[in-house]
Amino acid sequence: MISLALEIQSLTANDLSAALELDQACFGGLWNLQAYQRELESPNTELVGLFSNFSSSRMLGMGCFWSIVDEAHITIVAVHPHYHRQGLGAALLYSLLVRAYDRGLERATLEVRVSNSAAISLYQKFGFKTAGRRRGYYRDNGEDALVLWTGEMQQPDFPKTLDTWYTIVCDRLSQSEWQLVWK
Repeated sequence: MISLALEIQSLTANDLSAALELDQACFGGLWNLQAYQRELESPNTELVGLFSNFSSSRMLGMGCFWSIVDEAHITIVAVHPHYHRQGLGAALLYSLLVRAYDRGLERATLEVRVSNSAAISLYQKFGFKTAGRRRGYYRDNGEDALVLWTGEMQQPDFPKTLDTWYTIVCDRLSQSEWQLVWK
């Protein structure tokens, strides 16, 4: 069986047009070029892309979090619709949590549409718990958001948790003939 290589790496200015295309495909234009440029320039932002030479678009997904005090506020976990249900979202989320851990952050939080059961299930697999609800959070349709949290990322046993998640992510990717390659 041949595995298709996936790389997760920090975005650069050269990736902005691909980020905009992916944003349009996933969110209908959530952020504009200036917003992505601000994220690239901020020392408090981690903005990563999931790349494959297999795809003509090359960027299959992206993730972002803001480092706020001791918390990673995850703002984006996006996978191109053509690549859903192949484990790519889990790979992105795992990468974001590793980067948050490496920054010394204690917790992670995010908002997710109440109707997005696939994303909620993914986040729960990574230890996120529902902490609240934001009524009418999404401007496009007034849908509520669940606020999810996970913590204790700087506890002594968290590296073992990361190792377990890495194995789970890699196993899931291999089922779809992907292989994660770190740069």
